[in-house]
Amino acid sequence: MTYCLAIAVDEGLVFASDSRTHAGVDQVSTYSKMFAYARPGERSLVVLSAGNLATTQAVVRRLNRDWQTGAEPSLANTPTLEDAAEYLGEVSVELQRRSVEQSGQQNGLAVEATFLIGGQIQGQAPGIYMVYPQGNFITASPLHPFLQIGETKYGKPILDRIVSEQLPLERAATCALISIDSTMRSNLSVGPPVELLTYRRDSLDPGHYRAFQPDDPYFADLRDAWRDGLQQLFDQLAAPPLDPAAPTTS
Repeated sequence: MTYCLAIAVDEGLVFASDSRTHAGVDQVSTYSKMFAYARPGERSLVVLSAGNLATTQAVVRRLNRDWQTGAEPSLANTPTLEDAAEYLGEVSVELQRRSVEQSGQQNGLAVEATFLIGGQIQGQAPGIYMVYPQGNFITASPLHPFLQIGETKYGKPILDRIVSEQLPLERAATCALISIDSTMRSNLSVGPPVELLTYRRDSLDPGHYRAFQPDDPYFADLRDAWRDGLQQLFDQLAAPPLDPAAPTTS
C-alpha cells in the first residue's frame, strides 16, 4: 500500500507521497511514487501513483518515453490539464488490459493503479486530478481542494479540518507532511522516504522538491511537535459530564 496526496490552494499546489511498497510482510521495498515533468515557461506537471507496482512502473515508462520522443499525445503536448488526465487514464487502461492478456488470467489478477496528476500549463489555471483504474477522472473543487490515493483514511481528518483554498502554500505543505505522518503512525505499509513538491501558481517552473529520510531533523521535529501539541491540547479538554447513576437494565 502507499499514500499520496495533492492539495490545491490559491497560491499553488502541493504534492506529497511516501515511498514504501509491500509485496508481503517479509518483503518491503522503497520506490518513488512521484514523477515530475517540466518545461520551464510552458508547463509543469506532477504525477503520483498508487496500486500495482508493475502497472505503475509500466505507465511511468510510457509517460517518460512519450515525453522524450514528443509522441502525440503526451504530457509534453496535451493542450489542457484535463487532456493530460485523459491521456494518463488511456495509457493506464491499455497497460492494465495488456498485463491481464499476457498473464492469461481474466479474473482475480490485481493490476489496477490509481494516479494523481496536477500542475499548470501556460495560459491556464493550475489544478489537480485523480485518475481511476477505469481511466475516468475527477478534479478537486473549492469545497474539497485536495485529493488522495492509496491508504487515505488516517491522513484525511487533518486535511478536512485545515485545508482550504485560502491556506498559504507553505502551511499546506506542512499539513501534507502531517497527513502522511499520521498515516505512517497508524499503518506500517506506508513509510519513508517522504517526498514533497510545492509549485507556486504561475511560476511555470519545476517547483521546489525535497525527500525526507527517516532521520531528517525537520521531519523529526515536526512529528514531535505535532504529537506534543495534540497531547497538550487533549490534556486541556474538559471531561464529559456524566450522570451520577449508571443506567439500569429491565
